[in-house]
Amino acid sequence: MKVHSSWRYTSPLCQVVLVSFVCFATVGMFSAVSNLGAGGTQSITLSNITNAILYALFALTGLVAGSFNNIFGPRVTLFCGSLGYALYLAALWVYQEKAQDWFLIFSGAVLGMCAALLWTAQGCIMLSYPLESEKGRSFSIFWAIFNSGSLMGGLIALGINLKAGGLDAVKVSTYIAFFAVIMVGVALTWTLLPPNRVVRTDGTLVKIQKSNTVREEVYALLSTLKNKQIMLLIPMFFASNFFYPYQGSIAFKSFDSSARSVNGVVKSVGQILGALILGFLLDKLPMQRRNRGLCGLALTVVFTIVSYSWGIKYQIPITRATKWERKISYNDAAFAEPMSIFILYDFGDAFYQGLAYWIMGAITNDPFELARFAGMYKAVQSAGAAVAFAMDATEVPYINEIAAVFGLMMFSFPFAGMVIWNIRDSNYEVEKVVYVDEVAAENNNTIAVLETANPNAPAFDRQSSGSSEKKM
Repeated sequence: MKVHSSWRYTSPLCQVVLVSFVCFATVGMFSAVSNLGAGGTQSITLSNITNAILYALFALTGLVAGSFNNIFGPRVTLFCGSLGYALYLAALWVYQEKAQDWFLIFSGAVLGMCAALLWTAQGCIMLSYPLESEKGRSFSIFWAIFNSGSLMGGLIALGINLKAGGLDAVKVSTYIAFFAVIMVGVALTWTLLPPNRVVRTDGTLVKIQKSNTVREEVYALLSTLKNKQIMLLIPMFFASNFFYPYQGSIAFKSFDSSARSVNGVVKSVGQILGALILGFLLDKLPMQRRNRGLCGLALTVVFTIVSYSWGIKYQIPITRATKWERKISYNDAAFAEPMSIFILYDFGDAFYQGLAYWIMGAITNDPFELARFAGMYKAVQSAGAAVAFAMDATEVPYINEIAAVFGLMMFSFPFAGMVIWNIRDSNYEVEKVVYVDEVAAENNNTIAVLETANPNAPAFDRQSSGSSEKKM
């Protein structure tokens, strides 16, 4: 059987790179604005209200986003999702000029629904397209490119900030730059191939089934809601974005605009490095898949304990009532300790998010099921973020916020460990795999599938897909 190049346009990794650049240009710009503190609005209250609504609708839409993806396909789902980011950046732009609170809040609500669609399609592509032996690398590639968008946006804001001497004088030019990049991301959604045209390196097709009907998706969604493994991951899903409101709020409280810009740049670098480390560990360690997952879990637990223990120690003297004569600047000696803590937060964030995605990808290879898993993940994750933003909006004491973040993350680890302990070394033996022996150009390049779930496929092909990994 012909082995297909890993980087051919029809390959999974090429499609993962494309969806990564979509998120680079859309979510990356949104993250860059958020990393400026207070969502770029300079009003922490308005930012918290907008984000609470955004994540609440994100959570509700996430429940059905997987079904939307399975009915309309990932390309349409990504396109619809990307439009929300353009609207939100436009609303921030208008807010800086006209101070229209209602439009910003409305755009946040729309973005919540759109983001659920975009992230569900992204999760489906990242988890179901690659081989089992490439899923850690798939996350690393995506997370690195996606956070490069945040890095670029942060550098744009930092450069303008340092040149103009503050954010207040340069907001228009900042948002024009961000908006232009987002529109490129919207256009890129149409470069993605439908799943039935994506061929893995071992010659297997990602999907040949027709899209599900609405009725089929309703029944399948109900089945997902009762999946024992997904239920055990609910605490991890809930905690996976719970820390962002606290981190953004304490950065806004402590840092001036230049320090926040530097923090945004360093945050993206930490996320990229963390993703690369985790991807290597989950794919390349010479042991069974379960043991690789447990190593990833151990690494995540260690970083969580170290970073939040240090963070709590630093946090204790800082309260909501603390008044600064002058906020910390990036060139102050006092900037070193909180910046070091934030770097540890960023590595731990990449480990936590990557591990959650990898676990879902280890449960199944079915793109329909993984789309529903991704939607469920984003729904529960966003519900947690909505609660966290609501807490911060009501000015819960900082020490209580960080304690809730730390406690939720630690609570989630034993349940994640239970799921990892029971994952198979491969799902290829129990799930249908479709092989392609030839691709014929019939009626506008229709793909002819000549071999379906062939139990007698050559040993080379099965090994290359990861189903015959050496037992350790």
